[in-house]
Amino acid sequence: MQKSFFLICPTDYLERAINQKIRGENYFYATLGNSFIYDRKIINSLRKIIKKHKISEVYFVLALDNPIFLDALGKNLFSSIDVLNHFYEEIRNQKLRTRKVLENNNEPFKILSYYLNKKIKELTLQLTNFTDISVKIGGKIYKKDQDIFTDIYSDLVCFDTYHLN
Repeated sequence: MQKSFFLICPTDYLERAINQKIRGENYFYATLGNSFIYDRKIINSLRKIIKKHKISEVYFVLALDNPIFLDALGKNLFSSIDVLNHFYEEIRNQKLRTRKVLENNNEPFKILSYYLNKKIKELTLQLTNFTDISVKIGGKIYKKDQDIFTDIYSDLVCFDTYHLN
């Protein structure tokens, strides 16, 4: 039986949709806007859960209409919440980069893909410190209007900015 661990935002209410669409034994960890913090205690807990339950896949999942993500793109009503400051800054920066480099069609999906790719890289780096863990880490975006989970764009189409002197 497939065992998967999902890092989700509690404002998306995705547990039911994930359990209906993704068969197997599913585990969940929720943080606002998937602003997952990589401190030693959380990484150790995650490592223990992965080992104990023999989890083979970890996914970062956000809904395309996530209220925190949409707020970061627009009004910034939740920006006063300390834990979301870094998240809001990342989303605003990627929004600017995306507008400079790509056409505006499907912009939110591209920005979410970039953000989740970054979270995947960070978690991969944290988990590689433990050589006894072999787990696939990916990202999915939930489109509520279509009731589907879509794999995020690959890192190849998500741009960072680089400055050369």
